Amino acid sequence: MKKLNKILQSLSFQCVSGSTDVEISSIELDSRNVAAGTLFVAINGTQVDGHKFIEKAIEDGAVAILCEIIPENIIDNICYLKTENSSVALAQVASAFYGNPSKKLSLVGVTGTNGKTTIATLLFDLFTDLGFPCGLLSTVENRILNSAISSTHTTPNAIELNKLLNEMVEQGCAYCFIEVSSHAIAQNRIGSLSFDGGIFTNITHEHLDYHKTFKAYIETKKLFFDNLPKTAFALTNIDDKNGMVMLQNTKAAKNSYSVRGMADFRCRILENHFDGLLLNINDNEAWFRLVGKFNASNLIAIYGTACLLGIDSNEVLKSLSALGSVEGRFDTVSENGRTAIVDYAHTPDALKNVLSTINEIRGGGGAIISVVGAGGDRDKTKRPEMARIAAEMSTQIILTSDNPRTENPETILDDMEHGLDPVSIRKMLRISNRKEAIRAAVRFSNVGDVILVAGKGHEKYQEINGVKHAFDDKEILKNELIQLDK
Repeated sequence: MKKLNKILQSLSFQCVSGSTDVEISSIELDSRNVAAGTLFVAINGTQVDGHKFIEKAIEDGAVAILCEIIPENIIDNICYLKTENSSVALAQVASAFYGNPSKKLSLVGVTGTNGKTTIATLLFDLFTDLGFPCGLLSTVENRILNSAISSTHTTPNAIELNKLLNEMVEQGCAYCFIEVSSHAIAQNRIGSLSFDGGIFTNITHEHLDYHKTFKAYIETKKLFFDNLPKTAFALTNIDDKNGMVMLQNTKAAKNSYSVRGMADFRCRILENHFDGLLLNINDNEAWFRLVGKFNASNLIAIYGTACLLGIDSNEVLKSLSALGSVEGRFDTVSENGRTAIVDYAHTPDALKNVLSTINEIRGGGGAIISVVGAGGDRDKTKRPEMARIAAEMSTQIILTSDNPRTENPETILDDMEHGLDPVSIRKMLRISNRKEAIRAAVRFSNVGDVILVAGKGHEKYQEINGVKHAFDDKEILKNELIQLDK
C-alpha cells in the first residue's frame, strides 16, 4: 500500500478532484482486475475506451481514477485525476508507484523490425555468463536471474513493466535488457523509464496495420532515440539505410556497427556454415555458434553494447563465442540426412535473410523446401511479398496457416498467392493445415535437402478464432523426420 499523494509528489495534472490522502494497493488498466484500494486508469485505446468502465471500477473498490474526461457524476470519496493523455500519465504513475526501478539498474533497450529477441536474449546470456545478475524482457520470455516468466507481449504495459523491473531490483539485478516494440513507443509504455543505452537493428515494412505508413513506423522507432538522455549511448546499424536517421536528434552518445564497412564496431564474415560463423570483429577472429549474415550483424551489435557498458572486449569475445542460438531463431534440427530449420521470420526482410543464409551455406547442393504462412488480423500488405520471396529463393514452397486468428486461413493464402507469378505457382502447394504442411515438406524431401518452417519460431501454440491450441513447429519437425525411418 502506498499513499496516493506520495506517488503524485513530482507529477502534475490538469485537475485533481477529491483527496489524494488515500492508500493505493494497485494500479489497473483492466476494470475486471480492480479490487479494494485500486487506482484505475481509463485509457481510450484502439479497441476499448476505459472511460466507459469507470463506474464499474468504483463499484469494485477503486478509490482513485486517472482519466482524460472526469465523469459528470462525481462520487465524494473518490479522487479523480484529470490528464491530457492517460497513457503518458500512466507511465509516470506506474514508475513512481514502484519507486522508479529503472533508475536502480542499467537498462538497455533494443528496437528495430528484426533481431530484437536475439540481441536482447544473448545480452542477457552474455552478462549472466560474465557473472552479473540480470533481467530480460523479450518476446520469448521474461527472466529475472534464473527464473522464467511467460511473456504475452514484446514489451509489457507500463504497469507490468515497472512491476517486473522492481522485482529485478529487489532480487539484485544490475542489468536489464529489453525489447522495445514500436507499439510500446507509440503507446507510451516505456515513458518515464531511464535507459542507459539503446540499440537499433534495422527497419523494414511491418505493423503497417497499426502505423498506417512506413514513414510513421520509422518516426515511431526514432522517437525512442530522441528521448534517450545524454548520459546514455545510442548504437545503430549503419548497414540499414535508416540507421543514421535514428541518431539525428538523440542527445545520447552516438555509436555505429556494421558488417559491410567502417564503423565504431565492425565485423567481417570469414566462414559461414550450418554449425556456426568465423568472424573478424574489430581485428580479432572468433568462432560463434550462430549462423548467417544477419546473426553476424546481431553479434557485432551485442559486442558493441557490452563494450559500451564497460566490459573488456576480450572477455566479451570469449563469453559470446560460447553462447548458443536463441530458441526459434535459425533453430536447426538434423535427422536422416536432412537439415530442418525453424525460424520466427514473419516479415519479408526476415524471411529473405534466412533464405539467403540457407542458399549461401548449401552452395547449390540439395533442394530448399519452405513452409511459409502469414498471421491473420495483421498487416496484409506483406503477405504477397513473403510468398514471392519464398518462391524466388526456394526449390519448392508450401503455403500454410500461421496464426490465422479470426481470419479464414484460405483467404490469407489467397493474399499470399497473389504475389506469385505463373512460374512460381508451379512450385507451390497450398496446405492450410500447418501440421500436414510440415509433414508434406518432410515427405517430399531427400537426403541433402533443407527444410525451412518459418513464421512461428519459439511459439508453442497456434491461435485460431481466439483459442490458442498447443502447437510446436520444432517438435512436429523432429517427429516427422524420425518417422522417415519407419
